Amino acid sequence: MAAPSAASAVAHASDRGARIAATTIALAWHLAISLPAVLDAGPGMAAPAVVTVGWLVTAAVGVGAGVRLLRDGLPPARRLAAVLLVVDVAVFAAAGERYLFTTANWVWDGLAWFFLLVLWRRPVWWLLALLGAHGAIALGAVLGSDATAPADLARYAMYVYGTSSLPVAVFAGAAAIAALARERAGTAEAALAMTAERDAAERARRDRQARLGLVSGTAEEVLAALAAGDADPADPEVRRRCVLAAARLRRLIAESDDVPDPLLHELRAAADLAERNGPPIDLVALGTPPELPVEVRRRLADPLTTALADARGWARLTVVAGPDEVVVSLVTPDHDGPDATGPPEVDGSGPVEHVHERNGEIRWTQTRWRRT
Repeated sequence: MAAPSAASAVAHASDRGARIAATTIALAWHLAISLPAVLDAGPGMAAPAVVTVGWLVTAAVGVGAGVRLLRDGLPPARRLAAVLLVVDVAVFAAAGERYLFTTANWVWDGLAWFFLLVLWRRPVWWLLALLGAHGAIALGAVLGSDATAPADLARYAMYVYGTSSLPVAVFAGAAAIAALARERAGTAEAALAMTAERDAAERARRDRQARLGLVSGTAEEVLAALAAGDADPADPEVRRRCVLAAARLRRLIAESDDVPDPLLHELRAAADLAERNGPPIDLVALGTPPELPVEVRRRLADPLTTALADARGWARLTVVAGPDEVVVSLVTPDHDGPDATGPPEVDGSGPVEHVHERNGEIRWTQTRWRRT
């Protein structure tokens, strides 16, 4: 499953804040305003038990819808809307004429917030239709109670407008803010992506220039000597320098290849070229190297490339890799004999350690990188 984009994440966070606010308002109003009014009215209402049961059913609907919303789900809108409309009719009928326009008839001002919860993220006209049905039920109760005086009708209109306008504003405002947040975040994400792409292109250009400089420095001296006639192609030393220059060229070109394992790819390219011009080379790889910067790969491979150019007879190249360490070693015969032995040469500067050792029989060259 694909991870959500930054724009979707921002819109989701905005919508979640609005869900929490709407759930809090609906349940707090129902508990702090409607319940005390119902308890105060008591047996004075036409059917207080019906009003109380309606209050409990609405509370259950609100809690269930709120839990769904806070868990990033949506409640079953049609079923719960139908339940709320049944409660609306029952409470208007059970409140009686005496409590028609009082807070004891709590569906006047409290039910619209529960409409908001059960219809969350549905089209706004769904809420308008449900509030229209609520207004029609209220009008039927007003006319059924014979409250047809101009003052009663004006009070009805004020109640319908006053109890519907704020939930509609919250519903539409939450949707608009979430859409705006998604749009702004999408714009910012696109701008960042363009900046990252431009930076990547600039880094690639600098890397190409750096590789070109290295390639020129590697081959220029040998080519100039050959062109000037100062170097004899039959001279083993000149041939060794040519092999070394070609191996470095091959490795530097391999750096730009898009492959799963760049280090092994670069080492294999250098080994293949050296093998075509000299001894058979065994390449053994254990483990998968982590993603390494180009500079680290160069420091790991360059000493081995130089040693491969000097190899005669046979060579064994080994790569042992783990998530926090990469070790590359090369073993070749030492044709200079016991007189050329000496202490190990160790270079621990920089992120890669380089060790070269010989004992008159073999030469051992190793580079090691450790994560710090």
